[in-house]
Amino acid sequence: MQTIGFIGLGIMGKPMAKNLLKAGYPLVVYDISEAAVKEVCECGAKAAASSAEAAKAADKYIITMLPNSPHVKEVVSGKNGIAEGCRSGQVVIDMSSISPIASRELGAELAKLGVTMIDAPVSGGQEKAEKGTLAIMAGGDEHAFEEAKPILEKMGATVTLVGELGAGQITKLVNQLIVGINISAVAEGMALAKKAGVDPRRVFEAIRKGLAGSQCLEDKAPRMFEGRYAPGFRINLHIKDLWNVLETSRSVGSSAPLSAQVLEMMIALANEGHEGLDHGSLGLYYEKLNNVSLKES
Repeated sequence: MQTIGFIGLGIMGKPMAKNLLKAGYPLVVYDISEAAVKEVCECGAKAAASSAEAAKAADKYIITMLPNSPHVKEVVSGKNGIAEGCRSGQVVIDMSSISPIASRELGAELAKLGVTMIDAPVSGGQEKAEKGTLAIMAGGDEHAFEEAKPILEKMGATVTLVGELGAGQITKLVNQLIVGINISAVAEGMALAKKAGVDPRRVFEAIRKGLAGSQCLEDKAPRMFEGRYAPGFRINLHIKDLWNVLETSRSVGSSAPLSAQVLEMMIALANEGHEGLDHGSLGLYYEKLNNVSLKES
């Protein structure tokens, strides 16, 4: 199998890289965290000293999984970045969740070097990253996507091409705004039940199979009842995604008032020191707002 360069071994990138190793792909990995690199190398990967070295060692594919647009720009275009080590014919698959504007700009830069870029952000959080069952939404050249699809399928249960470069990021932003609004609706509804003297757990059981049922209701309501907010998907990362939603919305003239309101809620939680908690901790926001506890008494 061909060697893949993998850059970014955080809460998502690390299990994704491990799943590629389990599938038999040789990896050359790089991250600023030496501990993360060591852990993945103990599973069979080789370490690179820089992003450029990881790109140079890759046969064709270079995967990036990084926090936000500035990090991807630095890894691609900065000192010792991918642009310094890549060669014509390679493919960069950026699986980070970044601005589609940034994605298209980087794609244009890489195209000048003869390198194709695919944006392929993911949804599902750490648990699905570990299981290899992420939802992957991709944008880019169809032929390049079809060739890369077997690799992506080692990390995701669904792998879908949704359009040209940047379309994957747009799809991820749609996903994130729906998830954020849905979680806030779950929290608001459960807080109303508690304030009105009705057991939120019984409300959950009564509505979960009806039209109000959703994956967010199934996943997040039990967390709220148990006060169990270990991530999952961290508030600070969802804040980043919602900023990207608003930036993109404004760039195309689309209104997103609910996303803006959920962003304000999440910023309030972050300002109280909760930025590292799961985004289901919107339950805490509504507990404070209504002076109730959603935890089982």
